[in-house]
Amino acid sequence: MSEDNQLQLLRNEVARRRTFAIISHPDAGKTTLTEKLLLYGGAIQEAGAVKARRATRHATSDWLEIEKQRGISVSSSVMQFEYNDHVINLLDTPGHQDFSEDTYRVLTAVDAAVMVIDAAKGVEAQTIKLLEVCRLRNTPIITFVNKFDREVRGPLDILEEIEQTLKIECAPVSWPIGMGKSFRGVFDLLTDRLLRFRGGEERRSSDEEIIQGLNNPRLDELFPGEVETLREEVDLLREASEPFDRERFLEGMQTPVFFGSGINNFGVQEVLHALIDWAPEPQARCAAEREVRPEEQPLTGFVFKIQANMDPKHRDRIAFFRVCSGRYQPGIKLKHLRSGREMRIANAQTFMANTRKASDEAFAGDILGIHNHGQLQIGDTLTEGETLGYRGIPYFAPELFCKARPLDPLKAKQLQKGLTELGEEGAIQVFTDSMGRKLLGAVGQLQFDIVAHRLQGEYNVDAQYEPADIYTARWLNFPDKDVRKQFLQRESASVAEDVDGNPVYLAPSRYKLQITQERFPNVGFHTTREHGEVLEQG
Repeated sequence: MSEDNQLQLLRNEVARRRTFAIISHPDAGKTTLTEKLLLYGGAIQEAGAVKARRATRHATSDWLEIEKQRGISVSSSVMQFEYNDHVINLLDTPGHQDFSEDTYRVLTAVDAAVMVIDAAKGVEAQTIKLLEVCRLRNTPIITFVNKFDREVRGPLDILEEIEQTLKIECAPVSWPIGMGKSFRGVFDLLTDRLLRFRGGEERRSSDEEIIQGLNNPRLDELFPGEVETLREEVDLLREASEPFDRERFLEGMQTPVFFGSGINNFGVQEVLHALIDWAPEPQARCAAEREVRPEEQPLTGFVFKIQANMDPKHRDRIAFFRVCSGRYQPGIKLKHLRSGREMRIANAQTFMANTRKASDEAFAGDILGIHNHGQLQIGDTLTEGETLGYRGIPYFAPELFCKARPLDPLKAKQLQKGLTELGEEGAIQVFTDSMGRKLLGAVGQLQFDIVAHRLQGEYNVDAQYEPADIYTARWLNFPDKDVRKQFLQRESASVAEDVDGNPVYLAPSRYKLQITQERFPNVGFHTTREHGEVLEQG
């Protein structure tokens, strides 16, 4: 293939890709929306029973055993499917705040996001945090206000709260008619037509009625009690609100807003079409050395997630790799920037949650699974020869700590192996102290519960977990070797290493942290770090 033809192929394939995450506060309906998008995309034939925790079916995107048992999402899932001649890479993130680190990392790998708002509860705490992360990269946001099949707050109130709380301009694209038992459908403000839906159907009815025009007499015939309210609200919106502006959307300044009900398919397909029509194709990415365009021929990308035991029978570890440029083909040789070694990637895979298939090729925007035997870590860059490193994968100082020891001393090695692999995965932070003991650090208590469950189920280790007398952790950097030696000699009992071998100070109290910082003013104490470097001084 000539160079011009290769460039045209890359441009065409990049233009077909859409890579996005779904974000929300827990229980806003994120996993339900994910299932319905997959259903419309033809990727699955039956949506999981996501309403009941004890249902015989479970959500496709919730594939860990504990997710099926508890009815929650605790691990990010990747799902790729084709729709309308586009390749969709959908990343479902954990909703629970205890797994915010995993969500933050996933957001570094996407080009857009769908934000799900519970129409009864409005903007909630986790939504605020996630939008702040999106704003750091000016990620375009599509908003889906969910659960209008229930008695909820008025749509005007919700729009006002989104604008005031999240500081983002709202451009309503659809508008609900009624709510709860009187929910009749959504009116498309751009095409001036009402889409009438029937509840309780997994797919949109093939004989659905589409009513053109707000003044159509058919509306008065069907909805005599609600149509005047709809007309008044639409008139008000068109006078008072900003019209949808794709450029402002792509800049992260404006969010198009859809109303509906994920569980009943009200407005779901419109969100999918908006992603195809408005969301950006894969964008240029900033490496430390330069900006990388997606249509460049050499393949580059970065690892944003490690998942252990996706197939418990084979004890595998998969590195989730975002392709940033070029074309993957089986057998490609890539440079591993951290180690400087060359890797041959013969059998990368694409995903449908925990279902995988071999990938024949992939382009910028795609997410590949690479079999990992410990050589790849979160934040690693792979390139087709060039020395460059992608940045932006965050680690945060944990807030809770505990010690773990096996109930059966003969399983100490299994415990060490399990904790090491789960630490590399990012499910929890694992520190090794000067005595070689493992300490676990987490943002929230649920992380400890999940790790205990997975150690038991995947590594056959029952352990006892005890709170550790640690106030907080700080990553360290030193101005020179002499200061490093002096610090480690004096504070050896409070120094550990993280999974990447970085020194960490485990402060037993706020007072001790303050005293140590004053005693070593030239030492950096950092609350966050990025893969390969420390980010922020604490």
